[in-house]
Amino acid sequence: MNKPLNAYLVSVATLTQRGDAREESFYPLLKALLEETAQAQGRAVQVTVLPKPTEAGNPDFRVWDGSHQVIGYIEAKAPGTKLDLVETSEQLQRYLHTFPNVVLTDFYEFRLYRQGNLVERALLARPFIAQTLKVRPPAEQVEALQRLFETFFAFALPPTLTPEMLSVQLARRTRFLRDQVIGPELAQGEGSLYGFYQAFQKYLISGLTEEQFADLYAQTITYGLFAARTRARGPFNRQVAYSLIPSTIGILRDVFQFISLGKPSPQMEAIVDDIAAVLNAADVQAILEQYYKQGKGDDPILHFYETFLAEYDPDTRERRGVYYTPQPVVRYIVRAVHHLLQTRFALADGLADEGVTLLDPAAGTLTFPAEAIRLAFQEFTGKYGDGGKETFLRQHILPHFYAFELLMAPYAIGHMKIGYLLEALGAPLREGERFQFYLTNALEMEDLQQVAIPGLSSLSEESHHAAQVKRNEPILVILGNPPYSGLSANQSEWTERLLKQDVDGAQSYYTVDGGPLGEKNPKWLQDDYVKFLRFAQWKIHRAGRGIVAMITNHGYLDNPTFRGMRQSLLETFDEIYILDLHGNSLKRETAPGGGADENVFDIRQGVAIALMVKRGGVAGAPAQVHHADQYGPREQKYAWLETHDLTTAGYQPIAPQAPFYFFVPRHTQNLRGYQSWPSVPEILPVNSVGIVTARDGFAIAFERRELRNRVLQFCDVKNLPDDVLAQAYGLKDKAGWSLPAARKHICAEANPDDRIHPILYRPFDVRYVFYHEAVIERPRLEVMRHMLAGDNLALMTCRQLSQAHWAHALVSDRITDDCMVSNRTRERGYLFPLYLYPSAAAPDMFHQQRKPNLAEWLLPRLSEAYGFTPAP
Repeated sequence: MNKPLNAYLVSVATLTQRGDAREESFYPLLKALLEETAQAQGRAVQVTVLPKPTEAGNPDFRVWDGSHQVIGYIEAKAPGTKLDLVETSEQLQRYLHTFPNVVLTDFYEFRLYRQGNLVERALLARPFIAQTLKVRPPAEQVEALQRLFETFFAFALPPTLTPEMLSVQLARRTRFLRDQVIGPELAQGEGSLYGFYQAFQKYLISGLTEEQFADLYAQTITYGLFAARTRARGPFNRQVAYSLIPSTIGILRDVFQFISLGKPSPQMEAIVDDIAAVLNAADVQAILEQYYKQGKGDDPILHFYETFLAEYDPDTRERRGVYYTPQPVVRYIVRAVHHLLQTRFALADGLADEGVTLLDPAAGTLTFPAEAIRLAFQEFTGKYGDGGKETFLRQHILPHFYAFELLMAPYAIGHMKIGYLLEALGAPLREGERFQFYLTNALEMEDLQQVAIPGLSSLSEESHHAAQVKRNEPILVILGNPPYSGLSANQSEWTERLLKQDVDGAQSYYTVDGGPLGEKNPKWLQDDYVKFLRFAQWKIHRAGRGIVAMITNHGYLDNPTFRGMRQSLLETFDEIYILDLHGNSLKRETAPGGGADENVFDIRQGVAIALMVKRGGVAGAPAQVHHADQYGPREQKYAWLETHDLTTAGYQPIAPQAPFYFFVPRHTQNLRGYQSWPSVPEILPVNSVGIVTARDGFAIAFERRELRNRVLQFCDVKNLPDDVLAQAYGLKDKAGWSLPAARKHICAEANPDDRIHPILYRPFDVRYVFYHEAVIERPRLEVMRHMLAGDNLALMTCRQLSQAHWAHALVSDRITDDCMVSNRTRERGYLFPLYLYPSAAAPDMFHQQRKPNLAEWLLPRLSEAYGFTPAP
């Protein structure tokens, strides 16, 4: 046995025999062994012991070259610890998922993991001999341990990481940084990092939580390092990153003054060094050059953030509705804008005209502005040659093109992307120049006060510049792919006013034909894409002329809830072009011939491109609306978008009419006759959609006894923890609902069995429901109580269809689920009770009788027609 291993084993055994040595007492021995073994193998390494006050944070040891390459990590446990159990622990699984080269040891046994898989193991000696027999144990698998160390020290990340592989490696480490380093440090409520959090909360995003800041800050670090790495021409590490970030991107500079030059915690230093090491190992220049040499090939930067976010935090991706926009879609929209500028506004140079101002309010990685810049340069150089490109950049693009983004990762990538695009176009940014891409929420209008925060003054400056564009800058073109999020994360007084009031002459979305919309649940008007469309409409309406060009959810085209929105758009714009790209798997859409119809995105919700033109001048008749459809496989749609434009897309005129103002073709020749008949809600005025539990796995059962047992489990707080119950029944906390609060509420119920009722769950499918507001998301009590109070019948039907054939009417004598008539998304089942029972809260309830749920005018009209009064 070699000398270092022999000395190590003697020291470890001696310390073990004492019986009172803590785990940390063994650290210096292992550190010395690692350093001496590496030196004997001719490797220059540094071994850093990382303090870990809690189970969060990094592994115990980091092995690196002291500059820009992290070799691996070692997690140590006390001698004799059962490593088989540790191997399955949440802590170690987290390490193995994040770091590709990890050793687990109890100072006697060593296990090496690569990419999460156990690849080598070696038992130097048996700890129980030292612990129990109090003698030095004999060495056993010495050669195996030497080979294990050789394999461990030889690790290096491959330099040929693809964009996808690189984004995954970064995402795993960024998530670790967020959850295991930043989060625990914020929980202490003090220190430099907590000061940053308070500043971000006060001066950038009001209401920012510690969890949200940890997410924002982790992404800031990773993509700041990424942006810096693209400018590095030699070895790259955390310390040099600050000098490589352009001074014009103030927020990133401020953050990295602390990360690179300040004193972050040892835990943060270690994981940030690891992220920098991944970037140092990757050939980032080759990845970026690949884009500009591919011509019509995909843009790695375009995909990069989406791949990162899908690995890093899929929930954030879904909640914010972030989806990358395919290049054929982007190019079609930008070409259409260019054409409209030339033909509707007499701007012969289109996007290259110096009178054009452009804004993408939800820019992501700047896909749309980048394509607009490329086309503008193409137009300019095609007409005027290459000589004036730099003047064109500084007199037109930099002062007149704007973009906003709320998420830090695409913000950093977008700045980097534009820099490389302009270099490729032969007009690079000079020192002190920046593209006007601001970190802000387009839907937040508050201008943060100008303050001088040491190290963070750029926060208020960024907010101020963005607010000037939002409020004062007249914009001619607003384009992009705003987020789709039915449960919007953007809620403020400004967005409520923007949607619900007439603002600067633009009609509210909550009114139609001069009266209130009258929707009981107009929640879809709160979708983010609706708010961004409204913001764009307001800016153009206020400016007096302009173009809105966006791809969005296509639900607003024909959903009755959006009729006020459609009328408002008709009043603001002169021309509207709708290209419905369909692909709605929620509606099970198919091509007209019955073939497959795929989405241009990796989402289930169908989409449409809207091009809306306000030419200016005196307001006249409502907009002329033109509509076209595209069905079929995704690649076929991409090819069609690349080869068609506004003049060849086959748009057909349609004439939206009251009361719905549909933006899709409708057979309207008998519309007046149809509308002369009373609607079902006019005949049966008390109605609602069926109940929504949002927790069918718990709240719905086939047998009453089964539900009763679940309720007993719900109240067995002592023996059934929340996490066990949540896993058993698929229960997840969400905004406005938590499992502990629901359990407390139900356990306080005197007779929970009284809340179990039959429910018509699906056609002819009677089950049981625990009808309690603590577990039912939308109980619709104001209507359903009439089905529970006594004998009753109810008509069930749908307000709209997602298919051509109508067969959507059923009758129930019980409360119903909203999917009883149909489980298709748009075909929500409405319940119309025949009888209304007095409220239990009415003071004279015992003197009241049930009454028919019929309009007051109906029975007299029927009596007159029939010659007798029918009894409902």
